[in-house]
Amino acid sequence: MQHFGIIGKPLGHSMSKVYFDALFIKEHVEADFNIYELERIEDVVPLLDSLDGMNVTSPYKEAIIPYLDSIDPAAEQIGAVNVVHNKRGYNTDYIGVMETLRPFVVSQTLPDPPSKGGSIHQKPNVVRALVLGTGGAAKAVRYALEQLGVQVTTVSRTPGKGDLTYADLTREVVRAHYIIANCTPLGMKPHEDEMPEVNWITEHHLLFDCIYNPPQTKFLKEGEKHGAITLNGLGMFLGQAEAAWRIFMGMDYME
Repeated sequence: MQHFGIIGKPLGHSMSKVYFDALFIKEHVEADFNIYELERIEDVVPLLDSLDGMNVTSPYKEAIIPYLDSIDPAAEQIGAVNVVHNKRGYNTDYIGVMETLRPFVVSQTLPDPPSKGGSIHQKPNVVRALVLGTGGAAKAVRYALEQLGVQVTTVSRTPGKGDLTYADLTREVVRAHYIIANCTPLGMKPHEDEMPEVNWITEHHLLFDCIYNPPQTKFLKEGEKHGAITLNGLGMFLGQAEAAWRIFMGMDYME
């Protein structure tokens, strides 16, 4: 019997146990999957010895790295880990993000340069994104977008931590970016009634939220109200979970 699990805090929203339990049955794998809501990252030490593999979610995607024996090159570049197998860290979040956003990036038709005084929603031949947040999820989203050729600007509440602060998000800045990605906990329990401080959303935007439970956050509702394309994090979750499964089963996760 193999043992797997997920660590993080909070974990009431997570679908990982349901997903992997169903896969174990479907693939006839003798294994179980449990939830470990850790108060502190130090509590992961015995789990690294007792579990065959684990998923890692907020707030431990960066904090777990010093406890691992090795780290996959992609995870090292990203600076965050969401899967651990045999004490080696991987990042599959970016795979889920790329699978979700690639069709929208590839199909994006960019407008001509604006006339003086007009909208500066986009410049020709450049897809731009605002990534809201600077934690582990934000790092994976940024990496994925950059792999797709998108020009990324990060936004943080703390000056100097991102490229911009929320106070810098003027009408001109927001409308110069096609994608706006929420990589913060705002919108997830217990913050369902909150969203990042972003205004001037239009029908020309694509709003992507890493959160998948609830399926429609306040951030996405605001986007729909203004006619924007909206995507929740379910595709990201499924993409990263499928890659995590391959890692757990000893297969090439990039297949």
